[in-house]
Amino acid sequence: MSCGCKTSGSSTQSCGTKSATGCENVNTCGNSYKLSVFDWLSKVEQPTQNRCEFVEVRFKNDRKCFYHNVRQLPLSVGSIVTVESSPGHDTGVVSLTGELVRIQMKKKKAEAPQKVYRIANQRDIELWQEARRKEDSVKIEARRIARGLGLEMKITDVEFQGDGNKVTFYYTADGRVDFRQLIKEYASVFRAKIDMKQIGHRQEAAKIGGIGSCGRELCCSTWLTDFRSVNTQAARYQQLSINPQKLAGQCGKLKCCLNFELDSYMETLNHFPSSSTVLNTEKGRAFCIKIDVFKRKMWFAYVENSMTWYDLDIGVVKELIAVNKNGRPCAPLEDLREDSPQLSTDLIQENSVDRFEKKRPRNRQKQNRNGEQKPKRDTANAAPQAKKPGKNKSGNKNKKRPPRPNNDA
Repeated sequence: MSCGCKTSGSSTQSCGTKSATGCENVNTCGNSYKLSVFDWLSKVEQPTQNRCEFVEVRFKNDRKCFYHNVRQLPLSVGSIVTVESSPGHDTGVVSLTGELVRIQMKKKKAEAPQKVYRIANQRDIELWQEARRKEDSVKIEARRIARGLGLEMKITDVEFQGDGNKVTFYYTADGRVDFRQLIKEYASVFRAKIDMKQIGHRQEAAKIGGIGSCGRELCCSTWLTDFRSVNTQAARYQQLSINPQKLAGQCGKLKCCLNFELDSYMETLNHFPSSSTVLNTEKGRAFCIKIDVFKRKMWFAYVENSMTWYDLDIGVVKELIAVNKNGRPCAPLEDLREDSPQLSTDLIQENSVDRFEKKRPRNRQKQNRNGEQKPKRDTANAAPQAKKPGKNKSGNKNKKRPPRPNNDA
């Protein structure tokens, strides 16, 4: 089994055999996995003393744990290892080695990690694959049992331990669920140790994965690990319409990407006057209608005529506010409005709408039944042809008919 990179081979110790470390892709193989890590210290020589003896092992979906390589096994990214678990042992794929593991452990405040038993042999891999094949059928059966007990919960994912002695059920629920009877049912049916873990709706989307409205894979299933709270105020600062269908992600909550550019918008809006600014002009009071962060403009309208908007630069608005503070009305908005330069249009836009509609030529050469073009007639040297009989008003040809027989004779 391999990690899936271009150097993948049949070795159970690493993802390939074309490199001394087992991976010629500078330990960045497996980027198709969720929450993949780029080892930017892969080509840096490790210190001989105080070498990091810890590795990061990845399991199903987004679950990762740190383990202690006590036996100093030659591990690299993509190696399939058998690690300590309770009870029994588990099987996973090494996702990170070296000094970056020490940094990640300090960042995540990881506790004393468990041990790495060995590099997985063929028997360990067969047990692991057999346990993984049962997960879909177990999930369907688990949902049926929970529905039969009338529990308001949803079984999102099922994960078997590498040796098959333990199964973890991930579920989502709006409230507290009493699943004491459920665990008894699961233990009697699946014959394994049962572990129930409740996750949120965003964690559910991270485990399942999917494609967002932007066309890319979900951030929560590729690189995002900390889920910060998102409110509608972030959408208002970015002048987005409060449309729940557009602002909601695959999890049904507000999109996490609303916080990505929020700091930049907040910093830019600090240079803008307040959106509740009211200008006293010679023609009456005008209030702010709209703010454009990119063009650095504000739109105002009179109280008496709110259908007509006037765009002003924020520098002009600040000057008008200073004039109003001195107790004087400012000039009308019509006089302060700047004429925006007319943008040059594309040549395609300047052409006519029916530019692609070409008239067919009338003197096209006709083709015969065999697909060959008929030769043109030489009208100059052609012999005169007999005149065809014309047609009368009823559409019949004017043929000369023989005289009727005289019946009187």
